[in-house]
Amino acid sequence: MAAIVIVHGVGNQYLGKHTLHSSVAPALLDGVRLADGPPLKPDDVEVAFYGHWFRPSGTTSAKGEPAYAHRDVTDPFETELLLALWLEANRLEPDRVPSPDPTGTGTARSKAAVPYSVQRALYALSRSSFLAGVADRFLIGVLKQVHRYLTDDVVRASVQREIADCVTPETRVLVGHSLGSVIAYEALCAHPEWPVTTLVTIGSPLGIPNLVFDRLRPAPRAGRGAWPGGVRRWHNLCDRRDVVALAKRLAPLFPDPTRAVDDVLVDNGWRAHALEHHLTAAETGAAIAEGLAGGAR
Repeated sequence: MAAIVIVHGVGNQYLGKHTLHSSVAPALLDGVRLADGPPLKPDDVEVAFYGHWFRPSGTTSAKGEPAYAHRDVTDPFETELLLALWLEANRLEPDRVPSPDPTGTGTARSKAAVPYSVQRALYALSRSSFLAGVADRFLIGVLKQVHRYLTDDVVRASVQREIADCVTPETRVLVGHSLGSVIAYEALCAHPEWPVTTLVTIGSPLGIPNLVFDRLRPAPRAGRGAWPGGVRRWHNLCDRRDVVALAKRLAPLFPDPTRAVDDVLVDNGWRAHALEHHLTAAETGAAIAEGLAGGAR
């Protein structure tokens, strides 16, 4: 039975529990070792895999991804999330990423009869270091997975069951990456009886207003999110260049009279959002080691 459960992020629908475990478990062990944490074995780590709920059946694809194009971004949620990522990319790299200028001056011109802002946003994000080399179809697929989880109750419930099936009486630390941090947070809120004492969120979009934060379950009240279940410690880590972790500090959004989110910046090099890069960081290892040392509630 694993003491640590990892909830992965988007874009893993063509992988699986064991495939992911082969890369993320060694990375986590390396991070804990750098932090002088307790000796661990791969079996101490479990991957809560939910990607198959987003794997299409019999779709036209290119290199493993549905052949999405800008014409497929028509839902207001997806458009707004895309623009939010664009704004953050421009804030982080104004010298590389053009500003969302509503007049279109100085930016790419639309060449098709599609929502003007979508094509401009995809072009602008392709200029960022964060998304350099990432195909539009993959980014659009990410938007659609986030949208589907937050708006499709059947998918949301199915994904939550995958997490619940992995948490055992021995589980002490729940690690959530990217969309997985949203999933892990909601799971802990729904199950305060779980033995998990520590939540570690990495590259988290939890703080994106309106699109994510305000759609959480339970819903925030007066701009304040609920504390996740019965956990004692919550460590939130992100790279300062991570566009997805739009709100770099979660402590102000999830206040608690006796506990506070520990917001920590890490340097992940050229892959600011990568799960493995996060897990090998000494800062992440220290957060996990602290959770393991805390013992049962």
